[in-house]
Amino acid sequence: MKYFLLLIILMLSACKNTTGKQFTADEIVAKSIVVSGGDLYKTSKIAFKFRDKEYESDANGAIQKRKFFSDSLNYIDIKTASDFQRYIEDTPVVVSDSLAFVYSESINSVHYFVQLPYHLNDKAVHRKLLKEQTIQDKSYYLVQVTFDQNGGGADFQDTYYYWFNKETFTPDYLAYDFQTNGGGVRFRKAYNERYVNGIRFVDYENYKPKDASETIQNIANLYATDQLELLSKIVLENITVFLKINPFLNE
Repeated sequence: MKYFLLLIILMLSACKNTTGKQFTADEIVAKSIVVSGGDLYKTSKIAFKFRDKEYESDANGAIQKRKFFSDSLNYIDIKTASDFQRYIEDTPVVVSDSLAFVYSESINSVHYFVQLPYHLNDKAVHRKLLKEQTIQDKSYYLVQVTFDQNGGGADFQDTYYYWFNKETFTPDYLAYDFQTNGGGVRFRKAYNERYVNGIRFVDYENYKPKDASETIQNIANLYATDQLELLSKIVLENITVFLKINPFLNE
């Protein structure tokens, strides 16, 4: 009987070890992408409204589009990997290289955050598993993300933290530091999670530290101790997702 009990204990121990597998940062991000939409990001066109502007992203983000109304005029901005074009009342207008760069980065930033965690497996991204943390009684994998200068965008020097839920692998929180305009740190809490045709979307509460000297390394503790100030809410509206058949510029 004692040998049978010993065998049971060994089997339970083996199961525990399997369940408690230690994942790498790459594995965590890969699992998160799968549960958030996976290959649907590559084959779907995504459209949504954000702060009075309408956005569209072609499959895999090859073409990004922004439409808005200003000074009684209709604007359409179109960004590709190599070009930017602005239309006013359907007429193409010349935009300086510096402004084209600013507009392109603004459009790309909105699409990037909306489609997280998909772009966390881009070639320019470096992922590093830090430590597990608990936020509001839930356990998270904490993954640090940095970027190569080549392909990492204008803000390649920024550092990002992502907290991936250990049970669902969804990124429930993120934080980043930035160097522009004096620098600083931001912390975002995802809420209002919903799936539209298989792709996960969230809204965010956007916070900053009450003490401007604080660093990203301490940001989760600041959130837990009510030392962050709510700056804004990032809310997506009118989300649509459908399989891409033809590029939307030719529709």
